[in-house]
Amino acid sequence: MARGLIGVCENIALMSMPSSLAPSELKKFRAELLGWFATYQRNLPWRHDCDPYRIWISEIMLQQTRVVAVIPYFEKFCARFPDVRALAEAEEAEVLRMWSGLGYYSRARNLQAAAQQIVREHGGTFPATEQHIRALRGIGKYTTNAILSIAFGKKHAVVEGNVARVVARLEAVRGDLREGPRWKSLQRTADHLLAPEAPGNWNQAMMELGATICTPRSPQCLLCPVANFCRARKLGLQELIPEKRKKRATVGVVLAAAVLVDDRNRCILLAPPKNGAAKALADDIPTLVSKMWHFPTTAVSEDPASDLRRYLKKVVGAKGLPSQFMALRKIRHAVTYRAISLLPFRVEFKNLPRVGGAKIILLKNFSSVPVSNLTRKVARAALEALDS
Repeated sequence: MARGLIGVCENIALMSMPSSLAPSELKKFRAELLGWFATYQRNLPWRHDCDPYRIWISEIMLQQTRVVAVIPYFEKFCARFPDVRALAEAEEAEVLRMWSGLGYYSRARNLQAAAQQIVREHGGTFPATEQHIRALRGIGKYTTNAILSIAFGKKHAVVEGNVARVVARLEAVRGDLREGPRWKSLQRTADHLLAPEAPGNWNQAMMELGATICTPRSPQCLLCPVANFCRARKLGLQELIPEKRKKRATVGVVLAAAVLVDDRNRCILLAPPKNGAAKALADDIPTLVSKMWHFPTTAVSEDPASDLRRYLKKVVGAKGLPSQFMALRKIRHAVTYRAISLLPFRVEFKNLPRVGGAKIILLKNFSSVPVSNLTRKVARAALEALDS
C-alpha cells in the first residue's frame, strides 16, 4: 500500500515539473538524439525542403495514416496540386479523387477550404505566425507547431502520439496520456526538452524515435540513442507505458450493395449524399461512403437480397428490375468503431435505368471519380467476378 502511494506521489510530482533531467543531462540528451536523427532518419519526400505547403500536406495526410501508406499519395497529390493556389482553385471532386483511398475524407475537404482561406486572406502565401496558421480550417495545435518549427524554425515543440509516448517513457508517466492534465504536462515537458537551436529537426527526431524505436509494443531499447536517460527503462516499465486506452465497443453493421451493370460492363454510381444525419447512426450510409460517389447501398435488417431489392425499387423503380441478383464476394470493412459486413450483388440490365444525378461509367474506371475505400472494395469484388 505504501509503495503504491509512493508511486502515485512520484507521478504527481513528475506531472508538475517540466523534466527530471539536469541541465548537463539535457544538453547531452539533445546532442545524442539530434546526432542519431542526422544519421538514421528516413528519406521521406516531405523532408527534402522546408516548404510550409508540403509540410502541411504531409502532416494532414499522416493523421491516422501510416507513413508507408502516405508516401505515394503525397507524391501524387503534390504533383497534381503543387502549391496553395492550385489546391484552392481545383474542383472538390478532383481533390477527393486524388485523396481517394487515404480515408477520413474530411481532411481533404478541410485542406481545400484552408487553401482557399490562404488565397483569400494571405494572397496565396502560407502564413508564418501561430495565430494565422491556427485559424486555418482543420489545423490544431500539433499541426501548427509542426509547421512553425519545421518550415519556419520557430521554437514550438510538437506533441502527438509518438512524441507523447517518448516523453512518457522518458519521465515514467503512468496513466492515460490523453487525459487533459496529463497531456498538458507532456506538452510542458516537450517544450522544456526542445533543442532551441534546431526546433524543426528536434521535433522530427522525437517523432522518428517514437515511430521507429520507441514503438508502442516491444520498444527497441538496445537501439535507442537516449536509453540511458529513460526512467521507464530504469524502472522496468517501458512495456507498461503508455497504458492501453479503453476503446469504444465495436458495433457490427451489415450492408448490401448493388452493382448495376449492362452488357458493356458500364455501371451506375449514385451522387455523393448532400446531407447525413446530424448525429449519424452506426449504419448511416452517407457517413459510411464518406459522402462520395457510391453504389446503391442499404442497411440490412432481414435478408440482404430482399432488403436490397426493396431499396432499389425506390432508387430505380420497380419496372424492369431484374429478378436475378448474383451474389459477389463478401466484404469486410472497418470505420472507427464499426465492423462492417457488406454483401454486394451484381444486377444485370440490358439498358441501365436512368437515375437522377447518377453517373454511368465503365466498371473498370470506378477510380475516375472520388469514391471511398468501401466503394472501392465493392468495385473490386465485381471486377474479380467478371474476370473469373
